[in-house]
Amino acid sequence: STISGNFDRITLILENYKSQRKDKEDIVKEYLSFLKSNLDSVKSALPEQQDAGENKKTQEATEAANGIINGHVKILNSYMLPCKKINVPDFTNHFRNRFILFKGFLQERNELQNLTSISKISGQKQNVSIIGLVAEKRITKNKNILFEVEDLTGRITLLVNANKEEVFRKAQGIVLDDIIGFKCSGNAEILFVNDIIFPDAMIPERKKAPVEEYAAFTSDLHVGSVKFLEENFLKFIQWLNAEIGSENQKEMAKKVKYLFLVGDNVDGVGVYPGQENLLSIKDIRAQYAKLAELLGKIRKDVYIIMCPGQHDSVRVAEPQPPIDKYFAEPLYHLPNLILVSNPALINIAACRDFPGLKVLMYHGASFHSLINDIDELRAANAHHSPSKVVKHILRRRHLAPTHSSGVYIPSDNIDPLAIAVVPDIVTTGEVHRTDVTSYNNILIVSCSCWQSITPYEEKVGNEPDPCKVPLLNLKTGGINIADFST
Repeated sequence: STISGNFDRITLILENYKSQRKDKEDIVKEYLSFLKSNLDSVKSALPEQQDAGENKKTQEATEAANGIINGHVKILNSYMLPCKKINVPDFTNHFRNRFILFKGFLQERNELQNLTSISKISGQKQNVSIIGLVAEKRITKNKNILFEVEDLTGRITLLVNANKEEVFRKAQGIVLDDIIGFKCSGNAEILFVNDIIFPDAMIPERKKAPVEEYAAFTSDLHVGSVKFLEENFLKFIQWLNAEIGSENQKEMAKKVKYLFLVGDNVDGVGVYPGQENLLSIKDIRAQYAKLAELLGKIRKDVYIIMCPGQHDSVRVAEPQPPIDKYFAEPLYHLPNLILVSNPALINIAACRDFPGLKVLMYHGASFHSLINDIDELRAANAHHSPSKVVKHILRRRHLAPTHSSGVYIPSDNIDPLAIAVVPDIVTTGEVHRTDVTSYNNILIVSCSCWQSITPYEEKVGNEPDPCKVPLLNLKTGGINIADFST
């Protein structure tokens, strides 16, 4: 039973236990060693005469321990941060680790010539490149942009002249705590910026799977709300089960093998003032029971990958852990449901000659802050075209770069909101509108919802376009959008 569980989660629990119970350290070390050795030797320990059913069961247990679900879905990153008291040094360490990570990204950029640390810039005029975190940003009386930028060695002032139109346009899109490369001329007193280099996520080309399968993307079901469009969602399930639609549509539906649910799966309780007046199900466990009932109608050869959002029964602070069994036990009885954190990185459709497609799931809590902070997004009313926000996220390789753009938990090692591994696909929710495009060969799929507009959505600027489901052909890369709104 230990081997068939989630090895990473067990290890994390035991490591945490070890740190708190010093007198048990030797026992815990021995147990961790035992787990690891058993994980590596599980196949060799099998009896030679074992029947096919037992072999399959043990293989599935081994795959589960490595984050693999039946060979078709692999969880690359699903975050379970240890419970501990957070202090100021945790935030300092968090930003130091983030800076080191992004410095590694930017050092690979050929544009940054004469790269140097801030402390090594002399009083003589010179041409240098620096990598720095943006600590302050302000507009001068001459309409230039002034930055205070720091690295691990010091702090310096940078000026972007409004006459340099292209550089100035880039500078306008910079937000606090961005980690960026700057090509400059000047001295230790002030540097004049000649170019700005973002970390920029990119892949050489879009990958295509050898087998024709489809992935469907949706989010924001808000089960339990009086605004939940249950009849429309049931129609989608009927279509997914190839029970309705034309013959061509049924053939397409049968090829859907992956369904991504990108947060706000239930409406929750007490999420915003007055919410109880808009709930048809006022108990959080009953909301998840209803959600499990609906998802249980989907054919079992469809892998359902679900992450939480702000309305789900997890902490608001990101990374949000997978939805817990305590509140949502019926979900744990669905054999084809995979619960992951928000954000999470998933690999799908891998086979012998194909490495699979990496899908980054992020619900999108930081979208509102980015739209407010970036003039280009605010002017374009990016609540209506969320892919524009995702492009900015990919440009800076961070889901919520500014310290105040969302509630988060600082991590000991890598920043979970940094895009350390470039995905093939980014899928998001939050703003309740479908929007599909690409950026540097990365496919962006912003999801629709299954809830009609509420007063709270009007307040935060969401104007939903519900019941639209993007369907990605993994072999051709083509996208269809199925409309279940009528």
